[in-house]
Amino acid sequence: MSIGEKANTHKEYSNERNQWIGKRIARIDGPEKVTGELKYMTDENYSNMVWGKVLRAEYPHAKIKNIETEKAESLPGVICVLTYKDIPGFNGFGIVTPDQPVLCEDVVRCTADAVALVAAETSEIADEAINLIHVDYEPLKVVTDAEYAMTGEAPYLHPDGNIHSHVKINNGDVDQAFKHADYIFENTYYSPRQMHAFIETEGGWGLVEEDGTLKIQCPGQYAYRDRLQISRTLGINPERIHVISSPNGGGFGGKDEITVQIYLALLALHTEGRPVKIHLTREESVQAGMKRHPFKVQVKTAANKDGVITANQVRAVADTGAFASLGPAVISLAVEHACGPYKIPNVDIEGFCVYTNNGIAGAFRGFGVNQVCVGIETHIDMIAEQINMDPIEIRKKNVYHQGEKSSVGHIVKSSVGTHETLEKAQNCELWTNQNIYKSQPSEPWKKRGVAVSTSFHAVGMGLDKPDYGAASIELLHDGRLKVAVGPEEIGTGNGTVYAQVCAELLHCDMADISVVQGDTSETLDSGTISASRSTYTGSRAIATTAPLMIELLTGTASEMLNIPAKDIDVEDCNVIHKKDHSILLSFTELYDYLSINKTSTKVNSQFYLPKEKEAIKGSGGAPHHIYGYQTNVVMVEVDTLTGETDVLRVVSIPDCGRVMNLQGLEGQTEGGAIMGIGYTLYEDVIIEEGYHKTSNLGDYIIPTIRETPEIETIPVEAPEPSNPFGAKGIGEVVMIPIIPAIMSAIYDATGARVKHLPATPERIFNAMKSTTSSVPMSSR
Repeated sequence: MSIGEKANTHKEYSNERNQWIGKRIARIDGPEKVTGELKYMTDENYSNMVWGKVLRAEYPHAKIKNIETEKAESLPGVICVLTYKDIPGFNGFGIVTPDQPVLCEDVVRCTADAVALVAAETSEIADEAINLIHVDYEPLKVVTDAEYAMTGEAPYLHPDGNIHSHVKINNGDVDQAFKHADYIFENTYYSPRQMHAFIETEGGWGLVEEDGTLKIQCPGQYAYRDRLQISRTLGINPERIHVISSPNGGGFGGKDEITVQIYLALLALHTEGRPVKIHLTREESVQAGMKRHPFKVQVKTAANKDGVITANQVRAVADTGAFASLGPAVISLAVEHACGPYKIPNVDIEGFCVYTNNGIAGAFRGFGVNQVCVGIETHIDMIAEQINMDPIEIRKKNVYHQGEKSSVGHIVKSSVGTHETLEKAQNCELWTNQNIYKSQPSEPWKKRGVAVSTSFHAVGMGLDKPDYGAASIELLHDGRLKVAVGPEEIGTGNGTVYAQVCAELLHCDMADISVVQGDTSETLDSGTISASRSTYTGSRAIATTAPLMIELLTGTASEMLNIPAKDIDVEDCNVIHKKDHSILLSFTELYDYLSINKTSTKVNSQFYLPKEKEAIKGSGGAPHHIYGYQTNVVMVEVDTLTGETDVLRVVSIPDCGRVMNLQGLEGQTEGGAIMGIGYTLYEDVIIEEGYHKTSNLGDYIIPTIRETPEIETIPVEAPEPSNPFGAKGIGEVVMIPIIPAIMSAIYDATGARVKHLPATPERIFNAMKSTTSSVPMSSR
């Protein structure tokens, strides 16, 4: 089959024992989204609304000597102007360390910093008012390089210095391993500052309701944590705050931190009951929104002639920008994953999370693993080439299996499907016919390459953070069932999985299930929609709660009919007799009976995610208990005259534990592949001297349909025993190994290795020109 031929590359992997789980199920929110019936929160308008705007810092680093707001306040149509003086509670926020001021008082540390807020009758008046606020600044020295920030010469950006966190994992003796190794490879890799580029930019609504409840409608990734941070700033009980955070137009981690929720809350308290709207323009989102951490990663890897990897030494430096956000967790996860899913006996890994004046970096799909996986995967390919060993065979030789010790030194007790993903890769059509494909470039001056890579990603929050799940199921008046789970719908389709699980366990049709997510008045606290945890957490929480609903239904029917509960079951929203499956009562009749007797029709339950018993000292929370695994096979075509590169085909092989929804899984693998292509070849937010040179999507390149290759998904099912359905999370790992796979495919095509991402045409072309230079490898 040539590249031009289209084939049905998606295979059916259904679990025949289940009615809903494992099947290809259309998304329950699909029709509303494709028709536009479902509105973004920022698309809504109220007749009496006012507009909010944020004044950002003029300089990336400066003292604030004075803030003059009188001209803005006197502008007709302006309702209020707020500064730090108007904050009644704690002037700071941040998921791990609340070091980011809500409104700056004495210093600004990046151009994303907020200095003042305005509410006005129209958006145009609010813009004019922002321009009338005068801030007297005294510019300070700007710190833009993370390595420099760690030296004694750099000014402190925070009282405790510029190194926010330092994590380290040591096992074995790397010095002895390097001394006795047959081969050593050593390189430095650089990764870019990627932008989330979600469709719906940051924004939302704030309103004080008649009963005094503060209602915040703002797309986010953890409504309960947003509520907590809002309450600290306002100095009020969080129970008085109602946060609705779902659905939203994309997150990828960029809405995990506070965006505009606190600004909405502050303004809502000053608009006399009128709803206030803030919606950032794309330019504002580029300036103020979080980005992926740029990394500098130094890697040194040792191996023997038989292909066994004996040592790996990694030093990773992450530029977290002006504030911590989730930087400490990002660098901790990077260190935990820097050696890949392999059993390397001698490791020395350390990571630094460093403050600079380069905007703000935070959570992003992959969470630090994207930046470090390149080192070990590239070096494995180099070792394989040196000893003339197949790149898949060398990986199979070194990967750990369930029950074996990982490189970070813990016994992996959860399911591990890496070996199976590699076997699928080895037997896939692209890999077996790669020589044919490589001999068919589209032009004589173009070259094709095929490569493989594998990686893994943790599921859940790790050892040092609370991690729990909860769900409620409610019988409704019409006999349908409402399942409420905390993790938001940010485009992943997790709500469809929740409906599948509920329908499966309560023996009804998915059409009889209503799903609620991301609403503090409707759902229990079930943690964040991040860390690849929502499918595992939500499905297990519902599975924990469903038996309680069956008990309520059958127990009520037993009471009504004077029949033993053990003889009763539920099916198709009816209570039936187990023996002959005759219908005894409808769910509607049960609801009426419970309501008349003033008995709750809702049940709920919770659980704690499994964790390891002991943390690795100095690791910042490693190891995790559950991991998802992924292998990618990639084919690229490189124009040797320009360095331009196209990804032509991708084979995505995820170990997701158990396939819950094949259509949803394919959506994740395809989206992850495209995002990985953008990260590897195109995307980088340019910041110079603390100022954004990238200002909009016009000068930030993301993949379009033109850059989307043929993507084949081949799932591997290695069921996770701690989940009733065997599910794990794969939302992040699907983006990770495609990055080094593309880089190695470029090398396979041209003989040139690019170590600085994105691999732009210029970098690839220059690398091709210098292929005759010495390889940074020593042999013994």
